[in-house]
Amino acid sequence: KGCSYMLKILFSPAEGKKRGGSEAKKELLGSIRSREEILHLYNDIVKSKDEDRIKALFGFKSFDDCKPYMNDIFDSPLMSAIERYDGVAYEYLDLASLDEEAMKYLKSNTVIFSNLYGPILGGDTITNYKVKQGNDIGGIAPDKFYKDRFSYQLDLYLGAGDILDLRAGYYENFYKITKPSTTLKFLKEGKVVSHWAKAYRGLVLRELARNQTDSIKEFMNLEIEGLSVHEIKVIKNKTEIIYNITDR
Repeated sequence: KGCSYMLKILFSPAEGKKRGGSEAKKELLGSIRSREEILHLYNDIVKSKDEDRIKALFGFKSFDDCKPYMNDIFDSPLMSAIERYDGVAYEYLDLASLDEEAMKYLKSNTVIFSNLYGPILGGDTITNYKVKQGNDIGGIAPDKFYKDRFSYQLDLYLGAGDILDLRAGYYENFYKITKPSTTLKFLKEGKVVSHWAKAYRGLVLRELARNQTDSIKEFMNLEIEGLSVHEIKVIKNKTEIIYNITDR
């Protein structure tokens, strides 16, 4: 899997995606077989021409908005997950300004929890798909589906390394961490920020990649512009680092 850093970062996907792609197909984290049922159900809905079902799955009111995503996911252009997603966190990650080593780091150390594909590595190649967060796929709840099938594999994959959990709350339903892990919280004037937390998670991931950060200890020594450590709480095997947003 390329470089094998000891630090693994758990990350959220984004509703927005970039179109196109020219990467070769590759085996996804934990194999495609464990995903087959849900991927085929998704594909059947997309190809069904049933406008209401498609709109419900994608979370759109207008059928025209669905059209960019109406492609056969087994026969469509592929792009690495870290490059495919296009939301606030990814804007602040700002891939275009990172060098090749930083990209390699993101592709091999980031585990993204997709609403369609479940847990995938940043470098795993995926198509341009659409599943509104929280929606079922043909009667299957993705978070439960993937939690049942992948928890054991993820436990093994995450092994003895350090874990930095940068997921938004919803994606914690896909996998409950059983090992010691670190999470972040961001405060602005003493209040917890929620929407802008996405931006700061993107910035943190960017600094990790730029510095090829290999452990939580190294992470703790990083200077991240706009953030200062306010407090560190340890509850059982979870460490929560609370940052003050100083300003950008």
